[in-house]
Amino acid sequence: MRALAVLLLTAAPALAAPGDRPTDLIAADLGIPEQAFIDCFANVRPDPDHTPSGARQHANKAVLLPYLQAANPAITNASLDTVMDRYRPEGPMRKQVRPGG
Repeated sequence: MRALAVLLLTAAPALAAPGDRPTDLIAADLGIPEQAFIDCFANVRPDPDHTPSGARQHANKAVLLPYLQAANPAITNASLDTVMDRYRPEGPMRKQVRPGG
């Protein structure tokens, strides 16, 4: 089942591809079912170079966080960042600094 989900996600370049990450481990760390983690990426638009602008990061979080919190209300922006950074093949996401902050 996991292999099929990974295949489908990597075959659809317009969608986020958590297929290069261990979705089972990430879901376990977030305390949600693996399929909920995979499904939450359906409307996320990743940056192909893995260096999204601050605006893209915020837009993707606006989609991801509410979906994930529906599966586990204890998930916060910080906990999501921590878990995703742990499994991100290219290393931790560089944080975008907002003007004036």
